Amino acid sequence: MNNDEFEQFIKVNGADILRFCRMTCGSNDAGDDLYQDTMLKLLEKLDKVDNQQNVRSYALSISILLWKNKKKKYANRKRIVPMISLDSIDGSTSQAKQVYLTEGSVAIQETESAPEERILQEETCLIVQQVVAGLPEKYRIPVYLYYSANMQMSEIAEVLQIPVGTVKSRMNKAKSILKKELEALGYDR
Repeated sequence: MNNDEFEQFIKVNGADILRFCRMTCGSNDAGDDLYQDTMLKLLEKLDKVDNQQNVRSYALSISILLWKNKKKKYANRKRIVPMISLDSIDGSTSQAKQVYLTEGSVAIQETESAPEERILQEETCLIVQQVVAGLPEKYRIPVYLYYSANMQMSEIAEVLQIPVGTVKSRMNKAKSILKKELEALGYDR
C-alpha cells in the first residue's frame, strides 16, 4: 500500500474507525487518541499492508489491540499506585457521572418534529448507549463493530480472530442481555 492508497483508505473508512474508537473508549478525547495511535501504527506498517486484503479489518484489529494494551497498562498503574485527583482531595466538585456522546451514534431526524419527540429520542439513545457500554467486553466489541463500523459477521470474526459462529452467538447473547435490561428500564421496543 502506498501513501495515496492510504489517504484514500482514510477518506473511505476513517469515519467508521473513528466512531468505533470513540465508542470503545467511551469518550471523544480518548477515542481520538486511540484513532490517532491506530493510524500511526498502520502507517508504520504501510509497506507490509497489502491493499488487496481487508485493510479495514486490519486497522480495527490494531485499534482493539492498542485499546486492550492501554487498558491493561492503566489497570496495572492503578493497582501499583492509586491515582487520586486534586478535585477529590479539595472536595470542591461533586461526583457527577459524565456520559459522552459520540459523533454519529445519536441519529436525530432533521425534519420538523416536535421538540418533545427529539428530546425523547435523544434520551432513548443515551439510555441504549449506557446499557451497551455496560455489557461485558466480549459482547460489547462485536456490537460496536457491527453497528458503528458497519462490519459483517465474517469481518468481525476476522478482526477478533474467532470463529463466525462465536461472533453470532455473542451477538445473540448481547441482544438478549440488552433486551432484558431495556425491558427492566421500561423500554419494550
